[in-house]
Amino acid sequence: PSAGVTMASAILSLARGRRPARPLAMTGELTLTGEVLPVGGIQEKVIAARRTGLREVILPEANRGDFESLPEHVRKDMKVHFAAHYSDVERVVFAK
Repeated sequence: PSAGVTMASAILSLARGRRPARPLAMTGELTLTGEVLPVGGIQEKVIAARRTGLREVILPEANRGDFESLPEHVRKDMKVHFAAHYSDVERVVFAK
C-alpha cells in the first residue's frame, strides 16, 4: 500500500509520455478516489531517501507529525511536500 502514489505516478508518467520534473522520493497509500493515506516507517523512508542522495520527498499529510518528530539531523536539508489527495502529488511530480 505505501507505494500507491509512486505506482500511480509511474503509470501517469507513461500515459503522458512525460518524466517527473526532478528526482524525488514519495510514499503514501492511494485510495480509488485519490485520497492519500498515511503509511508506516516514515523515519526509515526519509533516511533511505537521504542515503540515495534525494533531498525532496512527498509524504502523506497525515504523516506530518511523524516527519516533524524526526531528529533535526535527519530532517535537515530535506524539502518535504505533504499530500492529502493525489492532485497534490501530481502538482509536485509534474511541475513545470
